[in-house]
Amino acid sequence: MATEQQPHWSDILKRRLANSRKDEKSEEENKAEETELFTKYYTEWKGGRDRDKSYKNIPRFYYRLPAEDEVLLQKLREESRAVFLQRKSRELLDNEELQNLWFLLDKHQVPPVSGEEAMISYEAYLQVGDKAGPKCRKFFTASVYAKLLHSDPYGRISIMQFFNYVMRKVWLHQTRIGLSLYDVAGQGHLRESDLENYILELIPTLPQLDGLEKSFYSFYVCTAVRKFFFFLDPLRTGKIKIQDILACSFLDDLLELRDEELSKESQESNWFSAPSALRVYGQYLNLDKDHNGMLSKEELSRYGTATLTTVFLDRVFQECLTYDGEMDYKTYLDFVLALENRKEPAALQYIFKLLDMENLGYLNVFSLNYFFRAIQEQMKIHSQEPVTFQDVKDEIFDMVKPKDPCKITLQDLVNSHQGDTVTSILIDLNGFWTYENREVLVANDNDNSSSSSGGTADYDDT
Repeated sequence: MATEQQPHWSDILKRRLANSRKDEKSEEENKAEETELFTKYYTEWKGGRDRDKSYKNIPRFYYRLPAEDEVLLQKLREESRAVFLQRKSRELLDNEELQNLWFLLDKHQVPPVSGEEAMISYEAYLQVGDKAGPKCRKFFTASVYAKLLHSDPYGRISIMQFFNYVMRKVWLHQTRIGLSLYDVAGQGHLRESDLENYILELIPTLPQLDGLEKSFYSFYVCTAVRKFFFFLDPLRTGKIKIQDILACSFLDDLLELRDEELSKESQESNWFSAPSALRVYGQYLNLDKDHNGMLSKEELSRYGTATLTTVFLDRVFQECLTYDGEMDYKTYLDFVLALENRKEPAALQYIFKLLDMENLGYLNVFSLNYFFRAIQEQMKIHSQEPVTFQDVKDEIFDMVKPKDPCKITLQDLVNSHQGDTVTSILIDLNGFWTYENREVLVANDNDNSSSSSGGTADYDDT
């Protein structure tokens, strides 16, 4: 019987290697299948088998404005905005509802009275909220109560403070809706022409402006609008946000003119009052010696105390918008707003741009010396003993305390709260004289106040 031949060891090794390759191949195939299934189920779970169409699930967030020739779309947009604003207006409390709210608050006051203030507890506050109606519900929240809670030992809030809070909120929403009606683009901002239309239509509702001639309306509107744009549009984009208008105090000042018994002092300090507008326009007319409706550099040099330096005036006419080298009323208004409000960042920005001759973004010793030399020349003309630049330079850097000891930036000026003094020293002889003699002026003021009080005592004795 023939013995069965045993396979050679090399054949056995070859078969094992072949089998192992088959196993590896099937493992790769398993991985590929697993990946394919995962992709399939994940795509279905995310919303659709076709991954290339997944963009359809992104919500639309951009709607282009209608073009000028798309009249129908423009009309549709205007009508829909008008309907939206009307709906928002109906959500506001009217006078009758406000009176009802006051009656409920007064009825639910909780003793004892704090000084002369009627108070209300949180429990009574919630009861009023339930009875006041759905329009009032947003005012009766824990956060509003906490905001108005101060130092009352019983944890109550003032009824008057809460009612004033509601009135302020209602007024803000009313005003926002009113301003939005003039927002032609519907983008939440007003252009210069939009704000001009708003103020022009507001004039008849302001008793303090009853005396204005209609021929002066256009100049009044220009004067009022410039203040909004000078301070709220520092980048000169030609538009300002409605939110910024509501957040600043200018609208309060303008609507203050509804008060028929506004004091003379309040009128004089209010840029929007008739006396103030007539003062500014009157100054412009007085400066315009040739009566051409524009101001030359020579005419502007008589502004104020006529002590602005020629170097500074040169920079004004280099940087500001002029027509054949002359300044119109609108540009003049920016000039006046800057010089009358030198403590304000927007005014400092205006003046800083004029002082920064090389557009470096900072003032160095050279630029300070350049402007102060004009002050020294004026001092010689007026037979005053000139002050050395080195002393003034050291004082300016000591006042401002800039981050870089060799450069003064606009932010340094604003942060120092000395920007008005520094700019006055550099551009106005009268401003420099006032700074140099500040101690004498303070002493004279004290003497005058003492003598006036002494005079009053003598008068009483007699």
